[in-house]
Amino acid sequence: MLAKHKVFALGLQHVMAMYAGAIAVPLIIGNALHLTPEQLAYLIAADMFTCGLATLLQVLSTRYFGSGLPVVLGCTFTAVGPIIAIASTSNLPTAYGAIIISGLFVVLAAPLYGKLLRFFPKIVTGSVVTIIGLSLIPVAMNNVAGGQGSADFGALHNLLLALVTLVVILLVNRFATGFLRSISVLIGLAVGTVLAYMMGMVHFGAVGEASWLRVAQPFYFGTPQFSWVAIATMIIVNIVSMVESTGVYIAVGKATEQKVEQRRIVSGLRSEGLAIMLGGIFNAFPYTAFSQNVGLISLTRVKTRNVIFAAGGIMVVLGLLPKLAALTTVIPSAVLGGAMIVMFGSVAASGMSILAEVNLRNDRNLMIVACSIAVGVGSAVLPAIFGQMPSFLQPLLQNGIVTGSVTAVVLNLLLSDKRTMETENEDGSVSGLGMDAGESATVTVGAKQ
Repeated sequence: MLAKHKVFALGLQHVMAMYAGAIAVPLIIGNALHLTPEQLAYLIAADMFTCGLATLLQVLSTRYFGSGLPVVLGCTFTAVGPIIAIASTSNLPTAYGAIIISGLFVVLAAPLYGKLLRFFPKIVTGSVVTIIGLSLIPVAMNNVAGGQGSADFGALHNLLLALVTLVVILLVNRFATGFLRSISVLIGLAVGTVLAYMMGMVHFGAVGEASWLRVAQPFYFGTPQFSWVAIATMIIVNIVSMVESTGVYIAVGKATEQKVEQRRIVSGLRSEGLAIMLGGIFNAFPYTAFSQNVGLISLTRVKTRNVIFAAGGIMVVLGLLPKLAALTTVIPSAVLGGAMIVMFGSVAASGMSILAEVNLRNDRNLMIVACSIAVGVGSAVLPAIFGQMPSFLQPLLQNGIVTGSVTAVVLNLLLSDKRTMETENEDGSVSGLGMDAGESATVTVGAKQ
């Protein structure tokens, strides 16, 4: 049993790992919609508050809600473009009305989605988890360089900060033991930030301007309004998030050596749907499972849910105390990028570990993995190739996890016959998936089938 101060430190490490991604969404949307500084401050505080509630809902395990997995929820980047488009053509209350209804859709559609999990054998799940990790690498490298669009992008001092942060994390992992090793990322972020401060790159102006207390209030931007077009758009966004979250659940199952069953995935998605509805009510955002934190679990080997409970509680407090939330924003992008390299790489390595249990000497399996990863990573790295497609399809096609997942599922079906629509045994032979009409699908992670 971990001591309380250790649980808090490990929870804080999870918050630091996802914080940049969490506040990036309100910053992008707020600036695009020309919100006032006061409105933008509310948006960030409400986002952190709701992130915390969403995470707590996910970690709890009841009969119908919560996967019970150590999963952290954050706002999905898939929703950024659609929310800006809806708010620009109509208004923010219409966007939030669509978010609320789309969350209800996720709650109701989760059981039906669960029945489709039979199309996710190891060759598909391994490819999806690998794609998640690889598609995040460009995000890490952009941060290493100082952040996309920054004036000092690629400057030597940014590369130095990222390198020092990464080296510290690796050294702590190599030579430290016990609790110190488990907070290696937090130590790396602290050392990198101190070095950045000595270089004159850390500024506390935003901390001084932030208020001490701000309570999230329902419908801050006005009473929700409803548009069928907006609702349909946000439903598509959340279908994308359901696929992303499935991959994250499976990756967490691999990292924690747990079976991720259909029931857990359905309960987790129901919880996400409820979190999305809360996002609409508090004028925050749609939420999805954050893959950043999967790599952290793999790296620290701390698998207890208490740590994620602590992370959720910390985010709720940060949402209520903007000054504390602002304090975490002083970490330079390059420092975060150095930590992201090892975390995102760990996610990709988890996917490769799943694929290691698949016979890739089989040409069929090799083609499925090769094409799905190539399509998925290609879509994530160069989304502009789908710029001429209809606007309602672009959120789907420009998401590498979705295109890679669909490619893997379709190829697994097309290249399979009665003999090959199967999974491997330990001796390299094949046997049926073992999911008859009356059985529930189970993704067995980390064990030979």
